[in-house]
Amino acid sequence: MADRQEIVSRVTAALEGKPSPVAICNARKVDACGEQSGYWVVSDANGVITATGTDEQAFAKSCAAAGIEPDGEAVLDAAGRILAPGYVDIHAHGAWEKSFDDGSDGIDVARAGHAVHGTTRQVLSLITNPLDVICRNIRTVADKMASGRPDILGCHLEGPFLALARKGAHDPNCLKDPVPEIVDEMLEASGSDASHGKLGCIRQITIAPELPHGLSAISQFAAAGVVPAVGHCDADYEKAQAGFNAGAGIMTHMFNAMNGLHHREPGPIPAAVEDPRVTIELINDGFHVQNPMVKLGFGFAPHRIAFVTDAMAATDCPDGAYKLGALDVNVVDGHARLVSNGAIAGSTLLLEGAVSRAVNELGISPVAAVEAATLTPAKAFGFDKPNDVIGAPIGLLAPGFAADFNLIDPSSWKVEQVWCAGRKVK
Repeated sequence: MADRQEIVSRVTAALEGKPSPVAICNARKVDACGEQSGYWVVSDANGVITATGTDEQAFAKSCAAAGIEPDGEAVLDAAGRILAPGYVDIHAHGAWEKSFDDGSDGIDVARAGHAVHGTTRQVLSLITNPLDVICRNIRTVADKMASGRPDILGCHLEGPFLALARKGAHDPNCLKDPVPEIVDEMLEASGSDASHGKLGCIRQITIAPELPHGLSAISQFAAAGVVPAVGHCDADYEKAQAGFNAGAGIMTHMFNAMNGLHHREPGPIPAAVEDPRVTIELINDGFHVQNPMVKLGFGFAPHRIAFVTDAMAATDCPDGAYKLGALDVNVVDGHARLVSNGAIAGSTLLLEGAVSRAVNELGISPVAAVEAATLTPAKAFGFDKPNDVIGAPIGLLAPGFAADFNLIDPSSWKVEQVWCAGRKVK
């Protein structure tokens, strides 16, 4: 673990530091707008892309404008490797034996574990816990964001407002109905202040809409600028549709922890698929969702599938015994299950692996696979446009967007070098 501790220190220092101008040339650009060879990108000392293109003379001028010598050592020759935007994971719980519920140091470790594999931005998912613990963990995320780190987009509360029948690996003793008082307590912990138009750090919350106060809670959170998600629910088609109409904008890991597709009982999935306002999460590890259903998902809702990992603390770690909240988890062959009942307990997936699987195993186009890990999750929160949370938009390689870059091996799709907002992470 000594090496990993060094990596955590280095990654954390980079993310807490200041951006530098970046110039990359001779790349194969892949983003949601398409593929292009002989591509270059230049960003400035603010960590924002200033110019892109394929013309060599324009590259030299753009480098000079950013204070970079076009023929100097600061210019990175990609030698034909893939250049993609940094990956954006909006649903993950941890990595490297730590979860995002484990305090500030735990966040540093788990974020480093994802960052070195190309996940430049992350919504930190917090597990179901007693309410006071959840609120404490929300405040930790708020403090972390206030420190100025660009990589933390906020938090996602996966619980405690879940259906008991669809709880998955969440502690049943901590599940609650989302009465207004509890919602207010969570929003207060997040730093939200609706009277002054201040967003808190909660980006997303998973809610079973059929709970007694499910629909009212969705409306209450949406009014505060949170994006509620329908998931871990026993909802039928009509109730899920009502949830989306009440303000939910995401479906939490489609196919998992919800009623499946049935020709006489449609369930919540068609309600999400037919609604263009809804971003649909999908765990592409071949275990949570098998390959035919992943491909079916892409056909269902093009440009609205967001790859997520639902990664837990065992991510990028050996098989063995781990914790998910207070619950014991055993990982065998990379698959996490609760010791108590064998329920799937999150994943050990990285977005790097999800994109690689999509391209190399499923035959999904590189453009569509990268879009699912970049622009689509960014759009779920309006981060594809300039915003008050992170400033410059993310998800594309284009002028005005943040300098989030992944340099990728074109054969294996392994991420070799990483920048977040002009900060060299790997």
